[in-house]
Amino acid sequence: MDNTIDIEEFLNRDEKKDLLRFLTCGSVDDGKSTLIGRLMFDSKTLYEDQLATLERDSKRVGHAGEDIDYALLLDGLKAEREQGITIDVAYRYFATNRRKFIIADTPGHEQYTRNMVTGASTSNLAIVLIDATKGVITQTRRHTFLVSLLGIKHVVLAVNKMDLVDYSEDVFRTICEDYKNFVSQLNIPDIEFIPISALKGDNVVDNTENMSWYKGKSMLNFLESVHINSDRNFDDFRYPVQYVSRPDRDFRGFCARIVSGVVSKGDTVMVLPSKKTSKVSSIVTYDEQLDKAFPPQSVTITLEDEIDISRGEMLVHPDNLPHIERQFEAMLVWMDEKAMNPHGEFYIKHNTNTTKARFDKIRNKVDVNTLEKSDEISHLELNEIGRVVITTVKPLFFDAYKKNKNTGSFILIDPITNNTCAVGIILDKIHADSLPHKITDAERSQINKGIGLINIDEYKQRYNQKGETIWITGLHGSGKNDLAYKLEKLLFTQGATVVLLDGSSVRSGLSRELDYSPADRAENLRRVAEMSKILNDQGIITICSFISGDNTVREQIAEIIGEDRFNLVYMSADLEFCRSNKPDLYNLADDKRISNLPGVDCNYDIPKKSNIVCNPRENDTNSMTILDYLAKKGIFPVQ
Repeated sequence: MDNTIDIEEFLNRDEKKDLLRFLTCGSVDDGKSTLIGRLMFDSKTLYEDQLATLERDSKRVGHAGEDIDYALLLDGLKAEREQGITIDVAYRYFATNRRKFIIADTPGHEQYTRNMVTGASTSNLAIVLIDATKGVITQTRRHTFLVSLLGIKHVVLAVNKMDLVDYSEDVFRTICEDYKNFVSQLNIPDIEFIPISALKGDNVVDNTENMSWYKGKSMLNFLESVHINSDRNFDDFRYPVQYVSRPDRDFRGFCARIVSGVVSKGDTVMVLPSKKTSKVSSIVTYDEQLDKAFPPQSVTITLEDEIDISRGEMLVHPDNLPHIERQFEAMLVWMDEKAMNPHGEFYIKHNTNTTKARFDKIRNKVDVNTLEKSDEISHLELNEIGRVVITTVKPLFFDAYKKNKNTGSFILIDPITNNTCAVGIILDKIHADSLPHKITDAERSQINKGIGLINIDEYKQRYNQKGETIWITGLHGSGKNDLAYKLEKLLFTQGATVVLLDGSSVRSGLSRELDYSPADRAENLRRVAEMSKILNDQGIITICSFISGDNTVREQIAEIIGEDRFNLVYMSADLEFCRSNKPDLYNLADDKRISNLPGVDCNYDIPKKSNIVCNPRENDTNSMTILDYLAKKGIFPVQ
C-alpha cells in the first residue's frame, strides 16, 4: 500500500514539473549535438539499448576518436552522420528531478537558416555555442541576431572545447567580452556565460575541477533553475476561436488554446470583429469545469448570450483590445526555394485566421552576418530576412511580437504550391501618415498628367503576361467569334487575365447610338481601340472580334493601340463558306433588306499583313496556334 502511495506521489510530482523548451545554435562543429548528447548521457536519461547502440555507432561512424560520439544521439539523418553536421532540426525530450526539457538541436550552416528559425519559434531559451579555439565568428553573430529577432529572452553563451585551450580563464573572458560588445546592439535581457567541454563533460552536469576559477552554475544546473514563468503574457487575454462545439442542442461552446492572458468565470468578454459582448458562463475542460484559465491551457468557453462566433474570430477583454488592422509592418524570414514575387498575392495564416495578403513595400533587407541593412532591394531570396509592409484583405487581430509572440507572428502560404514560403514577426501597425501607398507630390503630378502609379513591369510581374491586343478580323460567318471565345477560355484556364470584346457586346452598350454606315463603323472600332489601349496599359490581354474590313481603319486601330502590341489574326474564309454559316443574314442583304454588309454591298479588304492567318475549317487547332504565337512572342506567359 505504501509503495502505491509513493508511486502516485511520484507521478503527481512528475506531472507538475515545469517544462523548458530550449535550442542549441552556433557554427558548424561547435559541438551542439555533442552537448545535448552529453546532457542526456550524464543525466542518466538513456536506456541500456540506447547506450549500447551509441557505443557501437561511435566506433563505426563516430567523429570523436576513441571517445563516445554523443552527437550521434541527435544526428539521425544518414547525411548528418556521414558529414558530421546537423541538417534538420532534431527534437529530443528528457527530464530530471526538477524539470522537463524539450531540446531543439538546430543546424549551423547558413543555408539551413530556415530550419534554425523553425526550432527557435517555440523555445524559451537558446544555448549559443562558441568554439573556444575560434572565438566569436560570423555564425555566432548571425544566430544571436535571429535569437533576438525571435524574442527569446534567455541566452546561454556556452564556450565549448575549453579542453583544447587548456581550460584558460583568459580565453574565456576574452570571448565573453567580444560577445558582450556585439550583443549590446540587440534586445536580449538575460545572458549567462558558461565555459564547458561537451566531449569531456566539464561543467555540463557537474562543475569541474579543471576550471576551478569558474564559480557559476553548471549547464544542467542553470537549465533546471532558470526562471521562465514570467515570460508568458498573463495581461492581455487573447482567445482565437478554433472550433465551435455542439454535442447537443443545449450546449454551445467555443474551443481554443488561450495564447495569453487570464480569463475567469463571470468575466465580460468581447467578440472580434463584431465587438459584441457577453459574460463567460463556464470554462470547460475534458474532465472538469474551471473558475479561471490561463496560457497555454486548451479549454472550451461558453457564454451567457447567444452570439454567432466562428473559427478565426477572437475573444478578448473589452478594456484590452489588440490592434484590428489590415496594414502592419513585419520582419520576414523567406523560407521558399522560389524567390519572393513582391507583386504576388499570398495566404496569410495568423492564429486561426486565414486571409489573402500582399506586399506594399520592402523597406530593407538585413544582413544577418553584419546586421547591415540594404534599402534598395526588389525581393527576398531563400533564408533572407527583410522588413516589409503587408496589407491583408480582412482585418487581423494582432499585437506587436515583442508584447505577445502568439498574436504577433504569422506564416505566408503560396496559393499555388501551398508551401509555407515565409514566417513573419509583426513589429507594429502602420499609421496612416506612413503608409507606403500614401500619394507623394511627385506621384500627384504624375496623376495630373494621366500617368498611372503602377508601371508596365509591375503589371507584367503581377499577371505574368504583357498587356497586348489580339484583333481577329473576318467576314460575317467566318468563325471569328467561335475562335475568340475559345481562345478566351483557354487563356483564362491557364491563368491569364483577359477581356473579350465583340461586335454584339459593344453595339449593345458603348456604341448603341451608332448605325452600320462606313463612318459609324469606323467610330465604333475607334472606341474599341481606345478601350483596348486602356486595358493593355493595365497589363490585361484583350481579344477583339470585329469584321473591321477596311485596311485604312485597321491601320488607325493599330496606331491607337500601339503597333508593337497590336496582333492581327485574319480568319481566311471565302464568301461561300460564310454564306453557308449565316444564310439568313446574307439572304437579307441579297433582298436589299439590310445594307452595308461587307462582302456583299461594301468592300472587305483582305489584310495586307497579318500576324496569323487561320483556316476556319481548322478551328480546333487555330486557338492552339495563337497560344503558341503568344508564348513565342513572350506575351503569355512572359519569357
